[in-house]
Amino acid sequence: MRVVIVTESFPPDVNGVAHCALQTARHLVDRGHAPLVVAPATAAGHGPDALAPCPVVRVPSLPLPGYPQVRVALPSRRVAAAITEHRADIVHLASPFILGVRGMAAAARLGVPAVAVYQTDLAGYARTYVGAGEATAWRRIRSVHAAADRTLAPSSAALRDLEAHGVPRVRLWPRGVDTVRFRPEHRDEALRRELAPNGELIVGYVGRLAPEKQVELLAGACGLEGVRVVIVGDGPSETSLREALPGAVFLGRRTGDELARIFASLDVFAHTGPFETFCQTVQEAMASGVPVVAPAAGGPLDLVAHGRTGLLVPPRDEAAVRDAVGALAADPALRAAYGAAGRATVEGRTWAAVGDQLIDHYADVLTARTVVAA
Repeated sequence: MRVVIVTESFPPDVNGVAHCALQTARHLVDRGHAPLVVAPATAAGHGPDALAPCPVVRVPSLPLPGYPQVRVALPSRRVAAAITEHRADIVHLASPFILGVRGMAAAARLGVPAVAVYQTDLAGYARTYVGAGEATAWRRIRSVHAAADRTLAPSSAALRDLEAHGVPRVRLWPRGVDTVRFRPEHRDEALRRELAPNGELIVGYVGRLAPEKQVELLAGACGLEGVRVVIVGDGPSETSLREALPGAVFLGRRTGDELARIFASLDVFAHTGPFETFCQTVQEAMASGVPVVAPAAGGPLDLVAHGRTGLLVPPRDEAAVRDAVGALAADPALRAAYGAAGRATVEGRTWAAVGDQLIDHYADVLTARTVVAA
């Protein structure tokens, strides 16, 4: 198959959309297919994408006001031209909102089937950043996804939300995890001594530092005796979080094997954001053999088995996060049991396995188009 992946973000960006688009492209190449990626240009320009497994077409972009790490694509004819020149059999729209809208319009105009992958809770972001606009966000989501031949939701909660808001033809497609890179054997005692020189229990958060992630909910955990909170990531909330989380260690953005070493060196992984459509970092923590504390909302509901691989807590509840961390801190045997169960749970969730599921979705869409045409 010849596939054009139109994505709102792509490496060197570090986020779930970019990572999933990269893994999708890699898997398609591994299976003998021919992908092409269309993505916003990076801040440094759109020179050669050395780490990409396939050609990448970069579309001019501007930084999002107040959040320069996020780039927004500008109007461009490059999307339609890329689909045409690549002779695409199918268009894959990764978290379509701006660039993906143009990709959907181009695919429809050219008669090319499209699969839209829902990855970002835009309605939740609207509530967080502007205190309104949730209905408007859902109208935009519905209009884009309703035009696609199939929408793929990453979790049961996301699927229910899409269907409840009138999005048709929704199927479940989860995310994979690199179980070779993320594994318990990467635990590093020297790193642990560096992060917690007095032998404290290490509680980690990994992700963007932005308002919708609500990382400030770790303030209660920071106050627990014998606990050291470690924050990995960057974003517009970093300055305020340094004030809100006294004693926490901020490591900035980390990636690759270094990130895997940090994950495996944690005692507890705590995620606080209530708007996760999937939550890849929870899977990476589980693959690393680390017990998880996460809100009982969105993607974590599918990932964390409460009382077996971690603890689910009420969203936006600082005291509940603190108490869950405290319970795990007090029980090393429980942490070990949860961590081992988490690793066992995700061992079959490789990117190869979910990538093959995606190819099956493509094949279903192409078959349906052929039947209709006949």
